[in-house]
Amino acid sequence: MQKHFLCGYEDLAEGESKGYSLGDNSAGLDNVFAVKKDGEVFAYKNVCPHRGINLEWQPDQFLDSEKALIQCASHGALFEITTGECIAGPCAGDALTPVPVEYAQEGLYVLLAD
Repeated sequence: MQKHFLCGYEDLAEGESKGYSLGDNSAGLDNVFAVKKDGEVFAYKNVCPHRGINLEWQPDQFLDSEKALIQCASHGALFEITTGECIAGPCAGDALTPVPVEYAQEGLYVLLAD
C-alpha cells in the first residue's frame, strides 16, 4: 500500500465533498474524492461503476442537492456516502471503490494499492 497525503482536517468541512488528484494517472496513481459526514471522512476512487468515468462535472461537486447522497453527474446514479453502494440508477447494486483513510496529526492520508 502507498500512503498519500490528502488534506488537513480543516480543509474538508462537514457535509462537503472534495476531489483530489494524487498524481499522474499514467504512473498508476488515482483520482479520489472524499466526503465528510458526521465527523467521519469517507474516500472513494473517482470512477462511476456504470461507465468508468469521473463522477463530477464541476470541481468538488460529488453530492446531490440535499448533500445526503453521492451523485454521478453523468446519469444521476445515487450512492450511499457511508458505504458507496449504488441505491438508484443504472448501476444499482454496484458500489464505488472505497479508499482507506488514515488519520494522522497533520491531517488525512489515503492508502492505495501498489
